[in-house]
Amino acid sequence: MVEFRGVKKTYDGEILVVKHLDLDIHRGEFLTLLGPSGSGKTTCLMMLAGFEFPTGGEIRLDGQLLNKVPPHKRNIGMVFQNYALFPHMTVGQNIAYPLQVRGLNGGERAAKVKKALDMVQMGKFSERYPAQLSGGQQQRIALARALVFDPKLVLMDEPLGALDKQLREHMQLELKALHKRLGVTFVYVTHDQSEALTMSDRVAVFDQGIIQQLAAVDRLYEYPDNHFVAGFIGDNNRFNGTVESVTGAHCALRLPDGSLLTGVNPNGAHSGQTGVACIRPERIRLKPLDAPLQNGLRASVAGLIYFGDHVRVRCTTAKQDDCFVKLTLGDPALAGLAEGTQVALDIDPDRLRVFI
Repeated sequence: MVEFRGVKKTYDGEILVVKHLDLDIHRGEFLTLLGPSGSGKTTCLMMLAGFEFPTGGEIRLDGQLLNKVPPHKRNIGMVFQNYALFPHMTVGQNIAYPLQVRGLNGGERAAKVKKALDMVQMGKFSERYPAQLSGGQQQRIALARALVFDPKLVLMDEPLGALDKQLREHMQLELKALHKRLGVTFVYVTHDQSEALTMSDRVAVFDQGIIQQLAAVDRLYEYPDNHFVAGFIGDNNRFNGTVESVTGAHCALRLPDGSLLTGVNPNGAHSGQTGVACIRPERIRLKPLDAPLQNGLRASVAGLIYFGDHVRVRCTTAKQDDCFVKLTLGDPALAGLAEGTQVALDIDPDRLRVFI
């Protein structure tokens, strides 16, 4: 539905914010652009919306070149971070505004406004003003306004950022359900990786103006392409060392303390290269210190942090940063575990990924 081909964006002729971006957005999907501040994700959204124009390359919507098309002629809905509601207009008038601009008569406008309000469960609030609504209610009105004219595409720029944690999580589920019900294409920008994983069909992870990885959420979490994605998506442990040998799809990483870890070799590492091994906290198994290990290292328990449904065990290892192991309540490995306990970290080589 949407194509970015070789798109770049510079400011002042020098500052390159987006670098030769190629991206396809599929019809009906929920795609999230995820990344830290300054990574280029919001600039891409603004270029698609028409509030910024690309310095180079092409952006197409259903085959139509958008590069110089003004925002109001793109038939794209937009939800801003601050909602951008007109304070002097009622809720109903705010939602009706895009229809008024498009020349719909009063009867058509009223019917569409009612439908949009019912869609976001705000039917009783038509006569209120934005200042009389909570943050969550304003967010729903902004969404209704973006959907009321039946756009092909809806863009959202961190619309839940101002909400408290509980309301934000509730709205994430509502947005996901609404997307599934309507089948409209959503493109969503956030820096919150848990938000991206909760709602999206696919996620594009941005860093330094480049998409580091574009994949379905489960693949992004389980099979990151590089150490940036591994570190940015979810919790992650890192072990630094030197690649000692390569065997098929795996390689062995020698750590500074002499330990040897074997893991998947997604970047094609060669012997002698510096590498970093990454693994999720829930993928490490704790075993007694004298347990035989085919792939792992020794550690000392530095602390236990209770999280209700699981315990995070902080471990210190020789010449490495602390690592964390996530254990569910009732795991036998927790029995007798205390600060200072010497343990073995048992690591599945197919779950460890070595990046260069």
